[in-house]
Amino acid sequence: MEWNAETLKILSDCFLHTLSPSPEPRRQAESYLSEASDKPNFGLAVLRLVSEPNIPDQIRISAAVNFKNHLKSRWNPSEPHKNPRNHDVAAPVLSPIDDTEKEQIKQLILPLMLSSTPRIQSQLSEALVVIGKHDFPKAWPALLPQLVSSLRQGMGNNDYVTVNGILGTANSIFKKFRYQYKTNDLMLDLKYCLDGFAAPLLEIFMRTANVIDSMVGGGAVTAANLKPLMESQRLCCRIFFSLNFMEIPEFFEDHMKEWMGEFKKYLTSTYPVLEGAGGDGLALVDDVRAAVCENISLYLERYEEEFAGYLKDFAFAVYTLLGDVSKVTGRDRLTITAIKFLTTISTSVHHNLFAGADVLQEICRSIVIPNARLREEDEELFEMNYVEFVRRDIEGSDVDTRRRIACELLKGMATNYKAQVQSIVVEQIKNMLLAFNSNPAENWREKDCAIYLVVSLATKKAGGTSASTDLVDVGEFFGSVIIPEIQDVNGHPMLKAGALKFFTVFRNEIPKQAAVGLLGGVVRFLASESNVVHSYAANCIEKLLLIKDGGQRRFTSADINPFLPVLMANLFNALKFPESEENSYVMKCIMRVLGVADFSQEVAGECITGLTSILNEVCKNPKNPVYNHYLFEAVAGLVGRVCAKNPSLIPAFEESLFPTIQYILSQNVTEFWPYAFQLLAQLVDLNKPPLAASYMSIFELLLATETWKGQANTPALVQLLRAYLKKAPDELSQGGRLGQVLGIFQKLLCVPSTEELGFYVLNTIIENLRYDVITPFVNPIWTALFTKLMQNPRVKFIKCLVIYMSLFLVKYGPTALTDSINAIQNDGKLLGSIIEQFWIPHLKSITGTIELKLTAVASTRLICESTVLLDPAAAATWGKMLNSIVTLLSRPEEERVEEDTEVPEIGENVGYSATFVRLHNAGKKDEDPVSEIRDPKEFLVRSLARLSAMTPGRYPAIIQQFLDPANQTALLQLCSTYNCTIV
Repeated sequence: MEWNAETLKILSDCFLHTLSPSPEPRRQAESYLSEASDKPNFGLAVLRLVSEPNIPDQIRISAAVNFKNHLKSRWNPSEPHKNPRNHDVAAPVLSPIDDTEKEQIKQLILPLMLSSTPRIQSQLSEALVVIGKHDFPKAWPALLPQLVSSLRQGMGNNDYVTVNGILGTANSIFKKFRYQYKTNDLMLDLKYCLDGFAAPLLEIFMRTANVIDSMVGGGAVTAANLKPLMESQRLCCRIFFSLNFMEIPEFFEDHMKEWMGEFKKYLTSTYPVLEGAGGDGLALVDDVRAAVCENISLYLERYEEEFAGYLKDFAFAVYTLLGDVSKVTGRDRLTITAIKFLTTISTSVHHNLFAGADVLQEICRSIVIPNARLREEDEELFEMNYVEFVRRDIEGSDVDTRRRIACELLKGMATNYKAQVQSIVVEQIKNMLLAFNSNPAENWREKDCAIYLVVSLATKKAGGTSASTDLVDVGEFFGSVIIPEIQDVNGHPMLKAGALKFFTVFRNEIPKQAAVGLLGGVVRFLASESNVVHSYAANCIEKLLLIKDGGQRRFTSADINPFLPVLMANLFNALKFPESEENSYVMKCIMRVLGVADFSQEVAGECITGLTSILNEVCKNPKNPVYNHYLFEAVAGLVGRVCAKNPSLIPAFEESLFPTIQYILSQNVTEFWPYAFQLLAQLVDLNKPPLAASYMSIFELLLATETWKGQANTPALVQLLRAYLKKAPDELSQGGRLGQVLGIFQKLLCVPSTEELGFYVLNTIIENLRYDVITPFVNPIWTALFTKLMQNPRVKFIKCLVIYMSLFLVKYGPTALTDSINAIQNDGKLLGSIIEQFWIPHLKSITGTIELKLTAVASTRLICESTVLLDPAAAATWGKMLNSIVTLLSRPEEERVEEDTEVPEIGENVGYSATFVRLHNAGKKDEDPVSEIRDPKEFLVRSLARLSAMTPGRYPAIIQQFLDPANQTALLQLCSTYNCTIV
């Protein structure tokens, strides 16, 4: 794109029209810019437009945003962009900006950024960071010297707009040194940045500190003058954090005194001109202090020895600061980072700073308890944004809230002073409950804080499903504090939520009889208008139904059936409350109840009607994947349990679900296609042959090539295809359908990520069709498998092949296996080669209960019935095969299965795995193809005993020669166990 007056006019008009409220000119302008972005020098032209001072600001800002986004997508385009509606359709790779244009952009962007207005500067700074992410420092060595030169020039002119622009850009670029693995390349980049920027950073930091001190000391200071200086110090602190994150640099170690002296000053000094006005000024000062707290926490954690001399002063400064900050609302970031610093001290070798009982008492009184109490903003969040409140409170994402971090400090202090801390906290809890009892209406927050402390300080047991505490007797606390809240519908909703959370956390500790007695109360809370309360009630019921004692569910259908009608009614009604229309906790509870309760035909009908209605609604605009998954699981669970028990209800369920499934497929609700196919597979599995015409019409669509184009749907389609193969084997052998199915198999076999699914299809064919039906296709199947085997003998594929060959053998016999494989080659020796090279070495790696039994039985039959291995010339192969069988049956999996060291091919983990989620309730348990054999170990030794009796003396010698000593011992033990002898 050539830069001239005409280009300037066209681009200016386009960017103006992108801001138009009228859709048509906006669309035309966006379309032109999209096409123009493919032309050479487009980015450069837009940057030059941004630099034109005579162009209106709104156009230049729009152009700057476009320029930033252009660089994001084209500076280093590495992969196609995914279609958000269809993950299998990728947009073309965008053409990259050429090197010549890149160099010109690099030369222009920094000076332009520094001379621009703040809104344009912020966009260009982001664009510069995009370039730096890919090119700095190796492909842009001029940037750092330019930054330092401009920084010093701005500092000399007292131009803190320029200074802060450079520091902000440097801060963004240097963030690459945080939270990354140490590599040689990264450390070389860090050394380059330290050599060029460490000294100028200290210079600007100290110079600005002196300016601030002189301003504040002289009294001639205004908020407008002080703000840019404090922002400069904040940015310097953030850069300090980035440059020190990997390891303490020598320059910073040499100058610790200067840095730490200034850090301490910002924690102990006040700036009334900024803080007194509140708002942005107070927030800025607090941000500087928070940045300082992060820096000293970093040094305490990573460089404790170097930092030790400064620790005591900083501990006192932070403690003093928190005493003031904890008393007021807001100021959360400073409070949290400061408490984190004290928490780090409490678990370090310097914990003795907290050793005095008075110190622990004072920290609890002035820091922990004030921050653990409910605040006005917590109550607002509870009422106005329940999703965020729940996410913080019960999903464990509240690590950066005052309440949680205060409890973390308690836990830290208890690491070394458990008895003292517990005593203090227990006393505080007693006082809070006394205060509540004296005036419940006024002091309900005291009880809430007491419950919160007990719950937050609970110790999670192994597995994370149960908790315990030493603070209180759980049973006594539950009876006196929690049960009254659950039984009484009146009272503050936040107290009810806290009580439900306690019940949920300590559910394993509550006796069953007590819990069942309270279920009615919890069910009643499902009708609460408070989104948090009915979410917590649903979560509580769902977690109770998961408890197991000795492998058995603690709560059965008998426990919940008395509440079932009102429970289901309240759950479905909870989804009608504003903002709870797609409440994941409620839907998960519905799913769990459907998996436990016993349903009458009437209740089952109401449930499927309710779920289908919800499903029809979410199909219009799927937006909550977690909720949607639980919804489909609930449907699948209901269908599976009710129809398996009462097959006469299948038509009614089909009548309810078929229109919805048809809508999903016909209206391209692609997010739900995998679910729809799994539900269809479940319905096919539930039906008895012959299948209805409606199912057979779907079968024809399933066999069409077009259906299999979307890789995200492949696992679900395979599940559906396997269901048809089991229920309609006769129809499969008609009209060329078997050929179509095998075509699908070959398509799946060609892609590494779906080859295992191809074997699932093939195995199902073998399990359900007679040999005479598949005879015409046997040769092509073996040819496809062995061709793939020779081209790329991957471990995963070989194990699948061994399982398939084993299934073929047990279904059709060793002779069919031998003859069909040997027919592939003229010499008739292919099976022997496959056994020697692949079957024997990989048999020991087979995992899975059914797969292990199948391959062990098949391998046993092979050595006892196959002419290939019974030939005296094949004695060595026979012995090696037996050695592998004994290894498979006698050794634990961890000893015989080597870790799979294969590196997945590019793209192997991309595709259906990103979008396909298996429905647990729609799955069907795999059938045992050798169910007539109870014990594969017994089958082995009895088969060997019968074989050896035909030719006494032959096999003991082979066993001695080819079995490992450990396997010889294991085989003798098996013979002894089953009273068999190999002669």
